[in-house]
Amino acid sequence: MAKINVNGRDREFDAEPDTPLLWVLREQLDLTGTKYGCGVALCGACTVHVDGQPVRSCITTIDTVGTSEITTIEAVGRTPAGQAIQKAWLNLEVPQCGYCQSGQIMSAADLLKQNPKPTRDQIVEHMNTNICRCGTYQRIVRAVERAAREA
Repeated sequence: MAKINVNGRDREFDAEPDTPLLWVLREQLDLTGTKYGCGVALCGACTVHVDGQPVRSCITTIDTVGTSEITTIEAVGRTPAGQAIQKAWLNLEVPQCGYCQSGQIMSAADLLKQNPKPTRDQIVEHMNTNICRCGTYQRIVRAVERAAREA
């Protein structure tokens, strides 16, 4: 058995070193908020934070994580910015199908950590690495703007 730190807790798992972090989170640790989208790091549905940095968990192998601190969508609301983002997402009814939303929220949390008061252009630029199949991009931008005002 190996250990990783996820959402502030040490968790045990049993996987080959080249197993993607996504599969350990979902299949072994039952943290299913992080989604599988494309499998090649293009869509962003699998975004988690490793030592505070956004990474695509579908291509991040478990052997590269080591003792890093991993934060998933299940814990993003523990910060004031994360709470503000989640509240704005709900109030503005951002999700349509909702599949990409955990990755969108993780990317938005990263943006507000780096830049608590981003401009609209900065939001668009930062969030453009996440794909929304339903095209709720305008609602996503408005939600990040609101979260920035309220965080």
